[in-house]
Amino acid sequence: MTDEVTTNGGSDTKALGRSFSLARYAPIIVFVVMAIFLGIGLTMDPRKLPSPLVGKPAPEFDLPPVQGRTLGLATADLKGEVSLVNVFASWCVACRDEHPLWIEFSKSGIAPLHGLNYKDKPNDAQAWLKELGDPYTRTGADISGKVGIDWGVYGVPETFVVDRNGVIAYKQIGPITRQVLDETIIPLIRRLQQ
Repeated sequence: MTDEVTTNGGSDTKALGRSFSLARYAPIIVFVVMAIFLGIGLTMDPRKLPSPLVGKPAPEFDLPPVQGRTLGLATADLKGEVSLVNVFASWCVACRDEHPLWIEFSKSGIAPLHGLNYKDKPNDAQAWLKELGDPYTRTGADISGKVGIDWGVYGVPETFVVDRNGVIAYKQIGPITRQVLDETIIPLIRRLQQ
């Protein structure tokens, strides 16, 4: 009888030992799972975040022109032909980097490029366009940032391709590069124009 008690007691002790060892490894298991999810997240391109507005009409808005310009920007201006809307600001370093590409694009005549000046001071926006050149057909001053929020702007710069019916066909988060312009945006514009 003593042997049975010792054997059962030994089995119980072994089972308890196994459960305690699993508890000891729980932080490591949690860390490994979190590292896997973090690793997957780091491989994703934040510029390819899906936009809930792609495939939907552009939000209703009517903005006055940027100081020193005569043409503001409104929803009605985005109908009738394929166009682009570039969200920019004078305080945005990446906007300055992509600006030469927009100057070149506007000279090509491929499609109208409209500017949505986001949360900028009127004098700063005017001076910025005067210094760097104005590639925009129309430029709306979104001083409060409300229109940008309606467009789902995460930050500047962002660019939207809008089809001739005023429906958003594409959203680029971050600055335009030569590759994005030549391999994604211009081919999309050409397809939408057909």
